[in-house]
Amino acid sequence: MESHTNSTLTADCVFTLTLEQLAWTCSAESTWICQLVDEAILNPAGATLSDWRFSAEDLARARRAWRLYHELDANLEVLGLMLDMQDEIERLRARLHRV
Repeated sequence: MESHTNSTLTADCVFTLTLEQLAWTCSAESTWICQLVDEAILNPAGATLSDWRFSAEDLARARRAWRLYHELDANLEVLGLMLDMQDEIERLRARLHRV
């Protein structure tokens, strides 16, 4: 009988996006993504624009930011606060479900 190995993906699999890839994925301009970084809404790895790498969490946060920015016409300072509040609500809900 033949032995088969079963390979699976784990949560350790990581992907990153460049500035241009993130902007394209969000249907946004690179300059808008740079503004999100300037406001500390996104925190890419890397020291320079060409070295920046964005995580899956950054992608999700940028997409939420883009939606809120357009739906509510929020400025970037308010946008950062709104996203932080949404994140905190999610953390509290997860904590509540563990109790």
